[in-house]
Amino acid sequence: MGSALAEGLLDASWCTSNQLAIVEVSPDQRDTLNVRFGDVAVLSSVESDHVDANTGVLLCVKPDQAEGAARHVGEAGVTRLLSVVAGLSCARIEAVFPGPVVVIRSMPNTPVLVRKGVSAIAGGAHVTKNDLDWAEAILSAVGRVVRVSERNIDAVTGLSGSMPAYLYLVVESLIDAGVHQGLTREISRQLVVGTFEGSAALLSETGELPEELRAQVTSPGGTTAAGLRMLEGRAVRAAFLEAVAAATERSRQLGR
Repeated sequence: MGSALAEGLLDASWCTSNQLAIVEVSPDQRDTLNVRFGDVAVLSSVESDHVDANTGVLLCVKPDQAEGAARHVGEAGVTRLLSVVAGLSCARIEAVFPGPVVVIRSMPNTPVLVRKGVSAIAGGAHVTKNDLDWAEAILSAVGRVVRVSERNIDAVTGLSGSMPAYLYLVVESLIDAGVHQGLTREISRQLVVGTFEGSAALLSETGELPEELRAQVTSPGGTTAAGLRMLEGRAVRAAFLEAVAAATERSRQLGR
């Protein structure tokens, strides 16, 4: 995720290579990042001479490493931080800093890897509109950004944060369904992935509601109606409601 965001910022000309630094504690990973990013500085740690009044940090580490990493950058003098760490509240990050700090919490999803992500941002105790604008400018380099209150971040995690996995499961199941009906796996894959891509574009570009587009495909007594009747009978809609609820609750548990 951190590498995808760094590439997005550079590709979008949000910053130049000499305005960006990547911090990585693993020597092997630093070597890989040096090759991948060329002129961008890849550091083993953040020191006070790396920091000035305009410095901001994107915190993108494992949850069990996050508070230690935040404490380290705070000691170096950083006063503004955008966190993409799942389950870690603004208050927990603020608590490890030696003084007041601007913390913006975000939940992006994996399509940021192809600049098609959706991210939500929420501000901590000391955040201003300008700080939210700064965070949105970063995440806009790799997709769309919405602003929410922090109490809704867990719901965002359960919905859009986890949603790629839900959709991949649907795609995987439909490919298998095509194979069961006699198609080759490659033909089934092309049909499903292509239809998935086109349907998403149609939903996005027309602005029509999903129920309207679904109705346009569903002729009374037709093939689609038969398939939808089976899905509703198997409570697929209810299963998605419960999946998002379960993921949301798990996000809340991680933040406690």
